[in-house]
Amino acid sequence: MRIVDLIEKKKQGLEHTQEEISFIVDNYTKNKIDDYQVSAWLMAVCFQGLSDIETAYLTKSFIDSGETLDFSSISPHIADKHSTGGVGDKVTLVLIPILAALDIYSAKLSGRGLGFTGGTIDKLESIPGFKVELTNDEFIEQIKKVKAAISSQSPNLTPADAKFYALRDVTATVDNKSLICASVVSKKIASGATSIVLDVKYGSGAFLKTKKEAQELGDLMVKTAKLLDKNIDFAISSMETPLGKCIGNSLEVIEAIEFLKGNYEKDLYDTTKELAVKTIINCKKAPDSLAASELFDKVIENGEALKKLKEIIDAQKGDSRVIEDYSLFPIGKNKAAIKSTKKGIIKNIDALKIAKSAKLLGAGRDKKSDKINFGAGIKLNYKNNDSIEKDSIIMELFYDEIPEQKLLEAIETAKNAVEYK
Repeated sequence: MRIVDLIEKKKQGLEHTQEEISFIVDNYTKNKIDDYQVSAWLMAVCFQGLSDIETAYLTKSFIDSGETLDFSSISPHIADKHSTGGVGDKVTLVLIPILAALDIYSAKLSGRGLGFTGGTIDKLESIPGFKVELTNDEFIEQIKKVKAAISSQSPNLTPADAKFYALRDVTATVDNKSLICASVVSKKIASGATSIVLDVKYGSGAFLKTKKEAQELGDLMVKTAKLLDKNIDFAISSMETPLGKCIGNSLEVIEAIEFLKGNYEKDLYDTTKELAVKTIINCKKAPDSLAASELFDKVIENGEALKKLKEIIDAQKGDSRVIEDYSLFPIGKNKAAIKSTKKGIIKNIDALKIAKSAKLLGAGRDKKSDKINFGAGIKLNYKNNDSIEKDSIIMELFYDEIPEQKLLEAIETAKNAVEYK
């Protein structure tokens, strides 16, 4: 078997066998095939596509390239959740404690952010002392004791996907749905989850721009999981405007804590609840949506979900006093206020522009090696459809020391994000 023949085969739009997909993945992972040849194959995939079965073969090859975690001795139901990314998306920080409070074991492997704002791991690192890098043994032991753990992705899980993604990132082959599907689903299955719920986002602040694209990707991931005898469910949510009111690492953790205290924004509540209800039913904790919804609300109202968050923070060596004392978080020392230019109603606050502004303030990174400012970010005081008076403070920008030009650009970008009716 030769890689050049497989490039030619895909260029002609022909379907690969499982052995051919395995050959490409195995040999590239072992450095037996050059980058330029796999780049050519990836581009052929982008033009010709992969069938459902080819996508499943690629997913399985990614899984087989490394270790897989096994929690079957703990529970037959291990939950995991994945988001395709969004602005102000702190759902994981809220959802995992809620599930654990309902005796649903949750094994969450998350990543750092590369782009406008931090990832879940960056957000958790804003909690003083929080340990985000757990060994497999530590990860498993914490799930046994606490029923939940949130850790950075192990390099021993799906190493082939990591290598392929790095190449896709520099060859303009990131946006193919089959390649996205194989990357996401392989990581979720390798991490040991049996009930996986995906939050597929679309809109200006998301990778996918239309609801149709989100539906197609969600359907493909469900099909792929079924072909591999796994259970995946998904929900679609809009990312035309930021989720919740806070954007930025420390600010988002504080908003998550407030949510578990019963103080939440409706959009964040609705998104989290939809994912939770699907998981609760899949894990056999409730027979239907109504019963699952009642359980969701109950553990927030009785404080059990907040208590579980404290347990998770304590178990991962974080300072759980942050739950009551927000001054322990790093928060930008400086603030800039964005005021309304007229009396009226907020039509939309554009997610992408808010994300760009937050990144300029220091909340995101361009390269993996870039250092994030945990205290940088934006707090919205108003949301879509809110009435507003002239000169009301629509949002506040938090930052530390940044070049004046960057600050001015961040302020102007934030101003331009607001559209009035």
